[in-house]
Amino acid sequence: MRRFILSLALLSMLTSLGSCGKQSAPPPEQVAEEINLRIAWWGSDFRNNATIQVIHMYEQQHPHVKIEYDYSAFNEYWKKLAPSAAGNVLPDIIQMDISYLSQYGSLDLLQDLRPYIQSGLIDTSNISGSNLAGGKLGEQLYGFNLGINALYSVYDPEVLKAQGIKPPGPDWNWEDFEQIGVTLKEQGEGIYLGTYLTPEQFFAYYLRQNTASLFSSDGKALGYNDDRLFIEYFGRMQRLMQDKLVYGPDIWTLDINKPDQDPFYKGQALFGWGYSNQFISTVKSYGKPLAIATMPGPNQDRGLFLKPGMFFSISKSSKQKEEAAKFIDFFINNLEANKVLKGERGVPVSSAIKEQMKPFIEPELAQVFEYIEWVEQNSSPMDPPDPVGSSEVTGVLRELYDLLMFSQITPEKAAEQFRHRAEDILSHNK
Repeated sequence: MRRFILSLALLSMLTSLGSCGKQSAPPPEQVAEEINLRIAWWGSDFRNNATIQVIHMYEQQHPHVKIEYDYSAFNEYWKKLAPSAAGNVLPDIIQMDISYLSQYGSLDLLQDLRPYIQSGLIDTSNISGSNLAGGKLGEQLYGFNLGINALYSVYDPEVLKAQGIKPPGPDWNWEDFEQIGVTLKEQGEGIYLGTYLTPEQFFAYYLRQNTASLFSSDGKALGYNDDRLFIEYFGRMQRLMQDKLVYGPDIWTLDINKPDQDPFYKGQALFGWGYSNQFISTVKSYGKPLAIATMPGPNQDRGLFLKPGMFFSISKSSKQKEEAAKFIDFFINNLEANKVLKGERGVPVSSAIKEQMKPFIEPELAQVFEYIEWVEQNSSPMDPPDPVGSSEVTGVLRELYDLLMFSQITPEKAAEQFRHRAEDILSHNK
């Protein structure tokens, strides 16, 4: 009997231990499904390296995500993207420019980003509506603004000093600009006033100064009726070229995008031009301190505008839209990522990130921040996104600009041809 009781006790103990063992066993770990994203952008060496570094940061924090990337120069980028668009196999995340947003959006190739903002996947609590508006087509948000920039002039104070020329103030104008050229010509040292003023960008600025625009608001025609504006602007450019003060024929055949062949980088031109987000890479390539000046006036408050540096768009064909949205949120709202990116795509759109970055920024980026703050007080709302067909119109304008620079056509004849050919292209939007 005693042996039977002991056997029952031992059996009870073993059962109890077995039960305890089952309760303490940890649940099986849930392994996140591996996600592959593809991203493409255009840019300089600095942008490429910084973006790759941020991609690696994201992968380290999200081990289940692997990101393939591809980058190119601007013109090559769009040529490479076109076949993917035609085959509806675009990368998950596409760096998008304002000049292509209408084209890709109207072809239903881009995903509306509003649901990912509404769900909180992309945090916009510190981003103003105006900073988001540039990526809209109608009510749809097809591009997420990666940074704010503005047209600017850039110069080396030492080069101006050597020519006996005072740095331009905020009230300088186109007549002052041309008068500096007269001074250079009198000195006869072969110094250029400036290098390439991209015709579509800077003519559009001149039109805005005169209460006009390059395209009509509905995208069906040019936005100015008086060809006098075309003749004034390009007449000045032609005169300066003929005096070998702006991008003369003797350097026309060189690859002006390479610093070792650009007169500005060799100290042979007073001014460079572009958008403020290019300042960091320009200083890096130049190798010495540079300074920012505003664009020539008058009416800079009408001509200047805050422009989205560029956008990230999510392709409609992406199978990983939510993860793509999370990456965009990281790119915009992560301080460490933005310390790496250094505002090269524009001043951060998040007011919180912008303030958090200030203790860490270099003097060059501090200049950009200061300039953008000035433009915020001296600018007007930007024009609507360029319409479908704008790239063809740009091609026509650049073709005529080449002829003007070589004195193969008069400004009057070029104005007439541009209006006829541009409005023929835009008429298809009707």
